[in-house]
Amino acid sequence: MTSTHPVDADDLRPDPDALLARVQQQEAQARRGRLKIFFGASAGVGKTYAMLSAAHAARAQGSSLVVGLVETHGRAETEALLAGLPLLALKEVPYRDRVLKEFDLDAALAFGAAHAGGASGVQAEPPLVLLDELAHSNAPGSRHPKRWQDVQELLAAGIDVWSTMNVQHLESLNDVVGGITGVRVWETVPDTLFDAAEEEVVVDLPPDELLARLAAGKVYVPEQAQQAAANFFRKGNLIALRELALRRTADRVDTQMQDWRRAAQGGALGQPVWATRDALLACIGPGEGGEAVVRSTARLATQSDLPWHAVFVDAPAQQRVDPAARQHALRALKLAQDLGAMTATPTGIGVAQALVRYAREHNLSRLVLGRRQGRRRWRLSMTERLADLTPDMDVLQVPLPPKAHGRQRPADARAKKPYWPGYLAATGACALAALLAGALHGVLELTNIVMLFLLSVVGVALLFGRGPATLAALLGVAMFDFFFVPPRMSFNVSDVQYLITFAVMLVVALVIGQLTAGLRAEFAGPRRGGAPGPRGAAAAPGRGPVRVRAGELAGKRRQVHAGGHAAADRRRAAGRGRAHHRGRRGPRPAARQGGGGV
Repeated sequence: MTSTHPVDADDLRPDPDALLARVQQQEAQARRGRLKIFFGASAGVGKTYAMLSAAHAARAQGSSLVVGLVETHGRAETEALLAGLPLLALKEVPYRDRVLKEFDLDAALAFGAAHAGGASGVQAEPPLVLLDELAHSNAPGSRHPKRWQDVQELLAAGIDVWSTMNVQHLESLNDVVGGITGVRVWETVPDTLFDAAEEEVVVDLPPDELLARLAAGKVYVPEQAQQAAANFFRKGNLIALRELALRRTADRVDTQMQDWRRAAQGGALGQPVWATRDALLACIGPGEGGEAVVRSTARLATQSDLPWHAVFVDAPAQQRVDPAARQHALRALKLAQDLGAMTATPTGIGVAQALVRYAREHNLSRLVLGRRQGRRRWRLSMTERLADLTPDMDVLQVPLPPKAHGRQRPADARAKKPYWPGYLAATGACALAALLAGALHGVLELTNIVMLFLLSVVGVALLFGRGPATLAALLGVAMFDFFFVPPRMSFNVSDVQYLITFAVMLVVALVIGQLTAGLRAEFAGPRRGGAPGPRGAAAAPGRGPVRVRAGELAGKRRQVHAGGHAAADRRRAAGRGRAHHRGRRGPRPAARQGGGGV
């Protein structure tokens, strides 16, 4: 079956909320310094060496920089790179019976203030401070307990910072690394700071080369090297840590790519999907079939180790679905969240358009929805509408249970919501408009009287929806013809041009009524579930937003059945079993309890 589905021009426009958020984010970033992290799988891969080499190149280009603190660990090649770079004097901190030397935060702030405008008062780049080992714990009595907190204060002052860290110091992966290596690291860096970094440079070294550097004494002194080789620096550990670092970097790059797509094109409906990685979108509809779609999508995601989302669209077309079917959909959405999906309740005028917009905003290449039987042959199915709108995506169908086919609209549910008050109000509004127009007939022209009837249509649509608005449009045209068009008190028309007036008035009234009713339904959705949130906000009924990789379930399952291969299973689970929190986006809105469906 070949068909085309017209796309509204409004759907092709960027989201104004996304554009405003982008401008606000750019203004906030312009006032802050930029963080650059040299990221590696373990000690000895060359993070500090790479940072100092980049500092020499930046200084040759005229950048104002200072080395706040660098840990050389006795490595001759690293110490050689410090030559020629300005060094910040360390601060002496008395601790018990000795004196510790720590990074001087106040001196770094003073350096930033002194070089903020450059020698000539104009500086293209902000001052730069090099601060090694981001996860380091400061000496007791320091202003901040952690070095990454010193970095946050420098960034807030508009000073750029370069730093280094290993994957085991990332808060979300700390326990995973401990399970692989058997060594728990207590100095950690929050994922929010890592994700907020302007740039991340991966310093990678194959395990065999790293072990050769360790044996040659280029990582630790001989006594420490022997102990490290027997515990932490085993080849299997280094392979697993390398995979963790590369996977975490790939996740961050994927987040940056999606942020750029949303900022550049505002989530427009015509935005193409970039097939950089496969991802699934479970499309949940009203009724009992939603759980079948969720479970099928979860199995596909687990088998292929793919991220997946689940959405339930709050569209005006679904406002007449009975509450029981809506509750089935909300339970399916909560089940998806429990199974590891990122959930959302986007809004929109049309279900298909809202699904496609969400998929393009999040770069999801595969849509999964239920296959229903017994549909009307003269109407396009949801699959056909999505296929028309998504030539660059895969649309997958899963069979629904027999009792879930069709919409459940029991007679008693329809009886609970009588429709006659809206139609009665439409009649009364048109009569009131006719009385007001009759009183002003000698004052207003016929064109202005038409506006009164159109105003009544807008009010009825805003308060009672589409059906009463359509009745108000028809009654308005009839009353305008009978009471005000000569000859009055008759449906006869003396001038044929009035027929064009009636037709235009009817079309305008119907269009205005439909648009107003659509806006009313769209804004009514968030109010049913609490505070309104932005379109496409991740949420699920009764719980805060959580994003968990689907592979976490598979990883945990493998750990339960590990048996004699526990170490190997821990390495496989490490690459998959983690929750990935996108800290740079801030808190998401609370879940909504209401909403429409597919």
